[in-house]
Formats: sequence, structure tokens, C-alpha cells
Amino acid sequence: MSNLDLRPTPTRCGNASATGPVRDLLTGRQVPLGESTVVRRLLPNLGRRMVGAWCFVDHYGPDDIADEPGMQVPPHPHTGLQTVSWLHQGEVLHRDSLGSLQTVRPRELGLMTSGRAISHSEESPRPHARYLHGAQLWVALPDAHRRTAPTFEHHPDLPHVTAAGLDARLILGELDGTRSPGTTYSPLVGADLTLRDGAEHRLPLEPGFEYAVLAMTGSVDVDGVRVEPGSMLYLGCGRRELPLLARSDSSLLLLGGEPFEEQIVMWWNFIGRTDEEIRQAREAWMEGAEFGEVHGYDGTRLAAPALPPVPLKPRGRAR
Repeated sequence: MSNLDLRPTPTRCGNASATGPVRDLLTGRQVPLGESTVVRRLLPNLGRRMVGAWCFVDHYGPDDIADEPGMQVPPHPHTGLQTVSWLHQGEVLHRDSLGSLQTVRPRELGLMTSGRAISHSEESPRPHARYLHGAQLWVALPDAHRRTAPTFEHHPDLPHVTAAGLDARLILGELDGTRSPGTTYSPLVGADLTLRDGAEHRLPLEPGFEYAVLAMTGSVDVDGVRVEPGSMLYLGCGRRELPLLARSDSSLLLLGGEPFEEQIVMWWNFIGRTDEEIRQAREAWMEGAEFGEVHGYDGTRLAAPALPPVPLKPRGRAR
């Protein structure tokens, strides 16, 4: 998915500031995406720009798109990151410059590693389901792997962790001894949690990770804090378990990982380490170099927005 903000600001990330458990409830800002989709952007957020290597979180829907085109994101570039497409309702047709053509359906993992350069498009198929509901997430690649060859993975069947009233589907990483088949480049976890009304559970966590939960549906008390759909609770580090109490049939996304110590610059759809890298990536995209071509999308590719007049500086993630 692309950041369609025509005036993107440099996102300064790196160097975790949280050393213990916290309970920071984050609300998203509404951002238009394509022709008819509006997303709630939870990361980057004021004062909180990363959770482990997770650096971008959009939540959208449920939207009734029966009479709408649905998601329509033209071909656009990425560098230095992985994208995770995660659906609860609807379908998204993914095309990329590697020649991948894949329809991603609810609770299937669509994982694209941009590495040094890739371009892709995302759209609701025609015809498409009535409702569209999901999340789009980015993972920053560490310096040692950010120039890796681009790849696309589709994993329709993912492992589960189950307990009374709880089903946890592993998106990425490991939880309670169960591991996702998705490729990762830093210690992290992503899991889709489904809870039945009244379910009470203490989810095991890694104390060296920082965590956040994004509410998708229903109402859940997370460590005593009520979390409603479209909001995200940042939990900090130092936890060995997470108390959950479902106030209705609910679903959450659990995101976590080792605090990402590297300093990075995130601007538009690029993640780099210097101003020069970002400017070179933008120039290459505008000149039609390096990122390949997405075949089959009915429309023109996205033009990159103008860069700010001042140099982009890599910074830490402290508030």
C-alpha cells in the first residue's frame, strides 16, 4: 500500500525510549487512500513512530463498497521495508514488478519485501465482496538486509495458538512456541487475536519486546484499558504476559518486536538512512529506473510528491 499524502514529512525513527510497561492509547488520523477508501493511520503517530520494527499501521473499514470501486492504489515504489496486507473482510488483488499476481483474502498473509527496490499496485477485484476491512502494515528492514533482493510471499494457511475463548493466528514471528512461515529480518511478532465474548486470558509475551495492540472489531480490556475499533494501545517493554478481557466478540492485532535501535528516515514510500538515498530513490522512480514495471493495472502509476527544501535527517525515536 502507498502513502498517498502529497505532502509527506520525514519520519524520524530509531532508538527506543520506552524501558518498561506503559499504557498509551493512540487514535488514528484519517487519510484518503485511492478513489474511495479512507484509512485510520495509527503509525507513525505523534510521539510514537515505531513498535519494534513495525513502522506504519493503517486500519480501514469495515466499508460498504458494493457500489464503489473499493481499494484502488496505482503502481508505486518501495525501498527498505516489508509490507504486510491483512484482511478481515474483502479481497485485495496484488500486482508487482516481479510479475506476481495474487488475490489476498481474509486472514491470509500477503508479504512483500521491497529490499533495494520494488513497485506494486493493490486493488479490489472486479467484481468484489460488499465489505472491505483490514490493516496495512510496514516493517522496517535493518541495515544488513535493506538492500536484499525483492520478493513476494503468499501464505494462505497460518499456524494458530488456541486457548479457552481465544484463537491467535500467527502473521509474522513467533508466539507461545508457534512460528509463522513469513520471512522476517529482525526479532518481531504479529498475531491476529480472536476472542469470544467474556473470554479472559493472559497472553505470554517476550519481556525484551515492546508491544502494541490494534483493535479491529468489538471491545476488549487490554491490561485494564478499554480498546475500541480503530484505536491502538502502546504497551512498552518489560512484560511477560498481557491480560485480556473481551467485552464482546472481538478481534485484535498484536504487534511487537525488539526495539529498533537504528536511526532511519521514512519519507513517502521509502525507508533509507540518509537524505541522499531518499532523493536518489525518488529520482529513480520518476525517471522509470530500478523499480521495474507493474503490468496489468488499468491506470497510470503514482507520481512521487515533491521533496522538502531542507535535507532529511535520520533521527532517534525519542519523543
